[in-house]
Amino acid sequence: MTTVTPSQASARRARPEPETRTVERRRIDGTVIDTVALDPHIFGVTPNTALLHQVVTAQRAAARSGTQSTRTRAEVAGGGAKPFRQKGTGRARQGSTRSPQWSGGGVALGPKPRSYRQRTPKKMIRLALHGALSDRAAEGRVAVVDEWSFPAPKTKDAVAALDALGLEGRVLVVLGPDDGIPDRSFANLPDIQTVQRAELNAYDVLCSDWVVFTDDTLPGETATAPAKASGPRKGTRSSSLATALSEAKAAGTSKDAEAPSADEAADAGGIAADGADEGGGA
Repeated sequence: MTTVTPSQASARRARPEPETRTVERRRIDGTVIDTVALDPHIFGVTPNTALLHQVVTAQRAAARSGTQSTRTRAEVAGGGAKPFRQKGTGRARQGSTRSPQWSGGGVALGPKPRSYRQRTPKKMIRLALHGALSDRAAEGRVAVVDEWSFPAPKTKDAVAALDALGLEGRVLVVLGPDDGIPDRSFANLPDIQTVQRAELNAYDVLCSDWVVFTDDTLPGETATAPAKASGPRKGTRSSSLATALSEAKAAGTSKDAEAPSADEAADAGGIAADGADEGGGA
């Protein structure tokens, strides 16, 4: 039995730091706009080959329809009568011509409809996608464009844009929900696959030579898409709410200062009672 030393165990648990990679941000005519620093936690991690294999296998298994089916001896028509008498023929006894050993009979232990789906944790799916994107980024196979500014759905414009960007082979174009025109423009190209940002997966990335993002679809904190205004974060209070709370506290403090304490009220009640007794005696 091999003994693992503590130093070896810590070396196995240690993960290399993510690398920061950059890519040129261009227009569809090939003009370079600026340089974008990709998120190191998405495009700069070390791919886990075993994890990629497990996630891709599960994804391909889930895509199987699982509708294969064979008939057993109970489902095959016919075979109700005994083919020949039990004894005296010299042959092996048979009870039905639809037994598995007969031609035209049922299938023993044949496939039946079933689901091939495997349960894969979401964290594993996310890590596999990051590993696949990091592999493409390490090879310089990630491209970023500002937007697909096609005036109308035309395959000719899509081919011209790909030539200007220098993209060859199988290209995976990541689109947003409002990119209907680019989706139709790339539809007739056999080597181009379009996918929505929410449906991006490790298998499609590994099957493609290039992965192309836009400003709106580039994942990570370093994306150049314009920042959208957001409300107060969960767990924090807005300025108006904080102001209202401070005013309420100040009002409560002033009321507490004006109101007499219980001891003062009791002393005042005792003095009044003594004055009433003296008036009655007089």
